[in-house]
Amino acid sequence: MAAKASVYVLDSFALLAYLEAERGMARVRELLLGAERRACTLYLSLINLGETLYITERERGLTSSHQTLAAVEQLPIQIVQVTRDIVFAAAHVKASYPISYADAFAVATAQYYCGVIVTGDPEFKKLENIVPVEWLPKR
Repeated sequence: MAAKASVYVLDSFALLAYLEAERGMARVRELLLGAERRACTLYLSLINLGETLYITERERGLTSSHQTLAAVEQLPIQIVQVTRDIVFAAAHVKASYPISYADAFAVATAQYYCGVIVTGDPEFKKLENIVPVEWLPKR
């Protein structure tokens, strides 16, 4: 049996699945509990946090977006700042693959920290050859 990964990178799909009690929520909750116990580390790019917030504001309003930010800040997730290295890596990924710019930051973050991306976003299918992906059920 293969060992479980100890480093995971959430994208907005995974974070929203957890926050909105969608399919995939149970797995994200399991990872959050693991991070609380220090059994694994969870990362989220600041760009993907911004993506989560704009989706929440667009669908539910500014107050909900503020509540989402407050909730995320209480979770055992390390928010990855946007550094030059991450920006250049994300730019390279975006130039090489037909994915969104925000998704390129999730990939660059996973590459930087040698982590597994947790998502249900089918855009990541194109990237399985450059970064490991753990698939959540689609919405």
